[in-house]
Amino acid sequence: MRISTLQIAICGLTAMTALAVEPGAKLFQNEDVNVIRALEKAHVKGKFHEHKPNRVMVYLQAGEQRFEYQDSRKPEVFHWKPGQVVWSPADGMHAPEVTGDEPFNIVEVELLKPGAGVAAGDKDALKLDKKHYKVELDNDQVRVLRLKLAPKESTPMIERTRKSVAISMSESEAKMTDGTGNSQAMKQKPGDSVWLTPGASKLENTGTQPLEMVLVELKY
Repeated sequence: MRISTLQIAICGLTAMTALAVEPGAKLFQNEDVNVIRALEKAHVKGKFHEHKPNRVMVYLQAGEQRFEYQDSRKPEVFHWKPGQVVWSPADGMHAPEVTGDEPFNIVEVELLKPGAGVAAGDKDALKLDKKHYKVELDNDQVRVLRLKLAPKESTPMIERTRKSVAISMSESEAKMTDGTGNSQAMKQKPGDSVWLTPGASKLENTGTQPLEMVLVELKY
């Protein structure tokens, strides 16, 4: 795996309060994705390894990391920001080390299939609600959106044509209503991740704090 400044060119940065660092865990896996929360410990150097699937990386806290490579590339140092979204293609053996004094968490979405060009529909989030949805990353395998809702704000009824991973970036309370009118209350904390299949839904922030989510849409 290789991460470079070019691959970080599209990243959503957001003002976030300090979030608790939690132990790493496998959040879920299916035939399309493998989603894990990785804990990067301070001043611990990892062994050389590689990641064969392409990945979307979502950083929950700030962090500083140095990468060494087994090929001729020189070591690189990265300064991650809270809320940053990074595209990480599969590319070679590497060994990371957290050079800062604080640990941090990453939600990693491993993409298990190639892109197949699944298009957005007429009731796509960006077509109906540019106020709340912004593009973080868009390539032939994924589109990544960031959703922000102030307290009591809601989206219109959005139709998803793609399977997605929804990653919570804030402590939030919300109500999701599907296309048939059925509603479900949700409480989430930063790093919680949910698998969404195609369908229609609207989301309302029923809490007293801003709601923020990162949506990794699969184009396959």
